[in-house]
Amino acid sequence: MKRNVLLGIAAAALLVSAPSRATQLITEEEAKLPPPKGAVEVQQRGILRGPKVEFVSPGDAASSPLRLVLKFQSYGGAKVDPNSVKVIFLRTPNVDLTPRVKPFVQADGINMQDAELPPGEYTVRVDIKDSDGRPGTAVFTLKVAPK
Repeated sequence: MKRNVLLGIAAAALLVSAPSRATQLITEEEAKLPPPKGAVEVQQRGILRGPKVEFVSPGDAASSPLRLVLKFQSYGGAKVDPNSVKVIFLRTPNVDLTPRVKPFVQADGINMQDAELPPGEYTVRVDIKDSDGRPGTAVFTLKVAPK
């Protein structure tokens, strides 16, 4: 009985001392970079055969760490190529977030459970291609509330 209690205490101590599993998406230094001039959200209209990127989560303003979810949709039997995904934080100069997001990319989207960002508004562009080489792009704004 004492051994089980000691094992339980040791396991709890490991959980408490374990590092955070949050992934730093945007650093404080990157957040301080000046925004680009004329960057706005883009709504694609018309009939496009290229893949589509849909921003799903977070909603309006979420606290960090937040869940970042994007869905990819392809057309005409083509598949989204996960290796083609590029994620860019639009600043001057732009910051390539692709290596930080890559472990969370799948053919149907991005599901990043604990993305760490400082409070603020961040314009992000996601570029993808399908197996037929057709491009798709989405630009969205992440709004991060203070903790």
